[in-house]
Amino acid sequence: MADAMLYIVPTPIGNLADITRRAIEILSEVDFILAEDTRTSGILLKHLDISKPMMSYHLHNEHKVLQRVVDRLKTGEKAALVSDAGTPGISDPAFLIIRECLKENIEVSCLPGPTAFVPALVGSGLPCDRFVFEGFLPHKKGRQTRLSHLAEESRTMVFYESPHRLLKTLGQFSEVFGEERQASVSREISKVYEETIRGSLKEIMAHFESHPIKGEFVIVLAGN
Repeated sequence: MADAMLYIVPTPIGNLADITRRAIEILSEVDFILAEDTRTSGILLKHLDISKPMMSYHLHNEHKVLQRVVDRLKTGEKAALVSDAGTPGISDPAFLIIRECLKENIEVSCLPGPTAFVPALVGSGLPCDRFVFEGFLPHKKGRQTRLSHLAEESRTMVFYESPHRLLKTLGQFSEVFGEERQASVSREISKVYEETIRGSLKEIMAHFESHPIKGEFVIVLAGN
């Protein structure tokens, strides 16, 4: 591996077998690992029989530890950045440290790997040749403005949502886009209870009003 390198390493979103051989190799060889939650990443590393120093790196401390990480990399150390699941930077912290590394002429290499929205989008049955990824909508301020802006979007739209906000979001989608708009909702991708519900927003809401809402969700919504 090259000196002074930050590796962006995707980790499984469910099934631990989804990690790539190259990801395992990188995690085994770096000097230290930046982890969104060291406890969660520690479980994965133990499963892979990898023992490496870990440093906490998440949304609430990234500004605080950024310079310390960059200073270590500038001495020639190599680090891997992982999130709790999936690819760092996709609704997870990564942008700030990547930008700073590039500014300091530190090489950055992003490995391909698991990302929840890709299987949800492809498996939705909706057009995926052109799409827009919205991630998590704002919880309060700016939420209605964002939805209004998307009302005329012609491309397929992809959203992330938590279980306790799912019904509220589907209800708002019905108001803005119409309850007959076609959609797909996937949960627990690559896990034991993986499930995808397809149909109109009205039909999908009816399903989740009568079934337990557990797991993390990807909503794929047809364009206008």
